[in-house]
Amino acid sequence: MSVAANLAWVRQRMDAAARRAGRDPASVRLVAVSKTRPPDDLRQAMAAGQMIFGENYVQELQAKAAAMGAGPRWHFIGALQSNKARLVAQLAEVVHSVDRPKLAAALGRQAQELGKELGVLVQVSLAGETQKAGCAAAETPALCQMIAATPGLRLLGLMTMPPFFDEPERARPIFAELRRLARRLAADLPPGAMNELSMGMSGDFEVAIEEGATLARVGTDIFGRRG
Repeated sequence: MSVAANLAWVRQRMDAAARRAGRDPASVRLVAVSKTRPPDDLRQAMAAGQMIFGENYVQELQAKAAAMGAGPRWHFIGALQSNKARLVAQLAEVVHSVDRPKLAAALGRQAQELGKELGVLVQVSLAGETQKAGCAAAETPALCQMIAATPGLRLLGLMTMPPFFDEPERARPIFAELRRLARRLAADLPPGAMNELSMGMSGDFEVAIEEGATLARVGTDIFGRRG
């Protein structure tokens, strides 16, 4: 199928998942994960109404932003080194993968120098996978408080990446745990600081939406498998 047809299919599934949970489908936004995809694929998605794209690599984001010009709204969703903070702060409107104070401070400094407010989500590791980025749940409150107090940053919520499961239902407890964590944290944070939950990918986004996702990161189901 075409990118446009795939997008329509994904959106239908997102809307249905939201309705099953008694949620307004408009409360969930799609982040089209475009890593390794050529600009033409993104242009096809934009022609079908998709404007938010998620990139994992700084150099690729830089190249695509130059090639695409104005129009796309970039979310950075990959692991990020502090020394690349300026480029990401310049090009992205949201960073989903902030998992340590040093990175948050670097992004805040760069955003301030650029005269912008950068939206950030704290990436939380809930499955104990040491090879994956993300701060521990016990460290999340302090990091959220630090970000909320950092000029140049706007704390939006939390992100998580569960292990890969053949059965999407196995990810449900992790998504539910992130939702509960955000709810607990919200009481001690500025209004709106926990409004966003970035969770769910091609294999499990419907379950994630049923558990409260507001940002679904979907790539393969839109653009097909990478060669």
